[in-house]
Amino acid sequence: MEPRKPRLMGKLIKENKWYFIAALICTVFTVVIEFITPILFAETTDYYLLGGDSRMPAFINAWLDGLGGREFMVRNLWIAGLALVGLNVLNGVFGFIKGRTQAIAGENVSLTLREKLYSHIQKLPFSYHVKAETGDLVQRCTSDVETVRRFLSMQLMQVVNAVLMITIALFYMFSENVKITLISMIMIPGLFLFAWLFFRWVIKNFRLSDEAEGKMSAVLQENLTGVRVVRAFGQQEYEVEKFEKVSEDFRKKTFKLCNLLAVYWATSDAMSMLQSMLTLLTCVFFAVRGEITVGTLIIFTSYIWKLLWPIRQLGRILSDAGKSKVALDRIQEVLGAPEEPAEPDAVKPSLKGDIVFDHVTFGYDEGRDILKNISFTIPKGKTVAILGATGSGKSTVVHLIQRLFDVKQGEIRIGGTPINQIDRYYLRSKVGLVLQEPFLFSKTLKENVAIARRNATEEEIDRAVADAAAKEFILDSDKGYDTLVGERGVTLSGGQKQRIAIARTLMKDNDILIFDDSLSAVDTETDAQIRSALKKRSKDTTTIIISHRIVTLSQADWILVMEDGQITQQGTHEDLIHSGGLYSKIFNIQSALEEEFKEENKGYAAV
Repeated sequence: MEPRKPRLMGKLIKENKWYFIAALICTVFTVVIEFITPILFAETTDYYLLGGDSRMPAFINAWLDGLGGREFMVRNLWIAGLALVGLNVLNGVFGFIKGRTQAIAGENVSLTLREKLYSHIQKLPFSYHVKAETGDLVQRCTSDVETVRRFLSMQLMQVVNAVLMITIALFYMFSENVKITLISMIMIPGLFLFAWLFFRWVIKNFRLSDEAEGKMSAVLQENLTGVRVVRAFGQQEYEVEKFEKVSEDFRKKTFKLCNLLAVYWATSDAMSMLQSMLTLLTCVFFAVRGEITVGTLIIFTSYIWKLLWPIRQLGRILSDAGKSKVALDRIQEVLGAPEEPAEPDAVKPSLKGDIVFDHVTFGYDEGRDILKNISFTIPKGKTVAILGATGSGKSTVVHLIQRLFDVKQGEIRIGGTPINQIDRYYLRSKVGLVLQEPFLFSKTLKENVAIARRNATEEEIDRAVADAAAKEFILDSDKGYDTLVGERGVTLSGGQKQRIAIARTLMKDNDILIFDDSLSAVDTETDAQIRSALKKRSKDTTTIIISHRIVTLSQADWILVMEDGQITQQGTHEDLIHSGGLYSKIFNIQSALEEEFKEENKGYAAV
């Protein structure tokens, strides 16, 4: 049986234990000072002014007797005033240290959680990211982390503060007068019960509110990411309505939470004021009858708030603790998601070998296979093209070559080594992938190209850009290589983005190059130029091209045709155009369209 792992909150507190210990010590001192202040007032009133009994310990009275006793203090009441001022200054110093240490601990926890989350998310398998909502992950890494930070830096010591205040207040009040203390506790069971019920309500409603905010963030992130599509299809109104719907849901759930807070504070205020009034009236009644002194009245009227305030605050402390628990649970859900497993026995062989798919069957969901018992070989250093309709399994082949997923049946080998024995990170570092919709960062063109090799020379960058047919448009840009690319490459055309992505991929030391429909946005002339440059650049690199454009596929050494997860045809371009089937049909359609286009151009030229 495995030992139980420490809870996340415990780990976070342990990592900052000295800050929390310092805050704890300061909390104890501030609470003690708060209780000493009313005692000094009572002592001054009863003993020095009215000549009653002293409340001070014997050693303090002995010290004061050495100075001249009660008569001396009556003549020098400023000493009592100075003591009160000194105590409150000291209280302020301890309060400052407590606040500072709590803040440092809270920020450290926040930093640790953010870094843990970000690092863990980088190591999660691709299958996790396929299903996860980006906006919700952002919510967990920001808002939920902030909720935990706020509790640890503001409310954790309030728990200690509340326990100490209640304990000391009850102890001293019982030692002064049992009857008045019992009367002063009439409302306390009700306040405790109400605080506990409030805690239960808050946990339930905060989770609903937090999840609603995550959905709202997801819609916002999706809209901003797909802003071009929204504009292109005139879907602004629809997107506004969709956002208003999730925003209204978030507002309702948060408003319900605010209503709970309002009800709690209003009710607890009323109960506290009623209890305070009852205590005051009781003290006045006993004082008039001479059963207690004025000093005792001062102590009780001061201590009743020191008793009621922490109980009243218990609702807020519990609610913030509940929010923190919900936030930590949501954070733990991410941190608890299994990372890609470690592979201590994985090998790092040369990938300059044949790629073999041997009776491979694979599906993302149970019971629904995307690839169905497919077998083919991509010879070392050759260019193989894949044609197929959407959903035929082309991109799945790419995912499996990169080990973003592992095969369920069959085997994939590279250079004779089963792919599941090859270190996945090493494998991905040697496989260059250019997607149809490449992701560019909000950096300069040069930084986007060099991101795969930050120590690349100017000559290496220049060569990669030239091979990707991107040099001309880069030099025509306002600042050349230093031109800033908008977020996700929004300032570039589709073809320009694809060429920058190709140049970026060429900066890696690739044994295998994969173009997943990544030449679709460039014209046929640029397409041919890029393919020619790639062929000259690395003769030993195995290249896989996925495309719907026959002119792109035609130059490949071997072509695979996929339909419904199976290889239905394979051969050279010449073989396939004469053998009938899907490849021949698409070739005939594209050839006819090209001829029609040429005829139309002739007509326009004649005009």
